[in-house]
Amino acid sequence: MNTPRPRTFIAHVEDRPGVLNRVISLFRRRAYNIDSLTVARTERPNISRITLVVMADDREARLLEANLYKLINVLYVEHISDQSTVARELALIKVRADEESRAKVLQLCEVFRARAIDVTPSSLMVELTGTSDKIDGLIEVLRPHGIIEMVRTGSIAMARGAQSALTELLDAKTEPPPERAA
Repeated sequence: MNTPRPRTFIAHVEDRPGVLNRVISLFRRRAYNIDSLTVARTERPNISRITLVVMADDREARLLEANLYKLINVLYVEHISDQSTVARELALIKVRADEESRAKVLQLCEVFRARAIDVTPSSLMVELTGTSDKIDGLIEVLRPHGIIEMVRTGSIAMARGAQSALTELLDAKTEPPPERAA
């Protein structure tokens, strides 16, 4: 059965104005809701990395990848949903925590390896990095205490291993052609 499931795409793009808009417009035109979107510079100058998570079946995922390649300024696309990957999110959560409840809230945070980064007389702000499920779990246990405010980054991901397909691609393009025998 070919049912939609979360698909993770990494698009390596030229770091230029308007590129993100073109990528997002591709998904908008095809009526896909983006579940997670992160954009940041990479280790290479003038190249940014866009990580997108979207619900799609196998056919839709192949079409989305092919259509990303058609966009100007897209250098390389990785569909890493079926690869061994490391994926993380960052969350900042501000929760009600007065003097009476603070110890219990901190104890809950410790279980999830979240750390307190701001404390006021009536609240506590915690930072957590981990999988979406881990962050969802912390949110659920903190909810009864009263979440005041929360923000999440969205997923960032990398395929495991020493290789980088983008690095190999770019290095191959910059190598001088082999010398011809005279």
